[in-house]
Amino acid sequence: MHYFIPKRCTESNKIMYHDRAQAQQAADQSLRERGAELWVYQCQYCGSWHLTHRDPNSGYRAVPLNQQIKPHSRKKGYKPRRR
Repeated sequence: MHYFIPKRCTESNKIMYHDRAQAQQAADQSLRERGAELWVYQCQYCGSWHLTHRDPNSGYRAVPLNQQIKPHSRKKGYKPRRR
């Protein structure tokens, strides 16, 4: 039996779609079959189209690891140790 193996982007390892219409069709199929809402975007590395689960209109921005806020204890009266 022959299985279709899609091409993948070398940078993001996501499935590559030739045009926006083909990617949108795959996103619509995912919504019908699995109930997963996906958005379409053009890759800055390979120029093809990919799917993402993040809404591009939500304003999500990646924060570098050295600038992330560290979690604090919510215990009442907690004081962090001095170093």
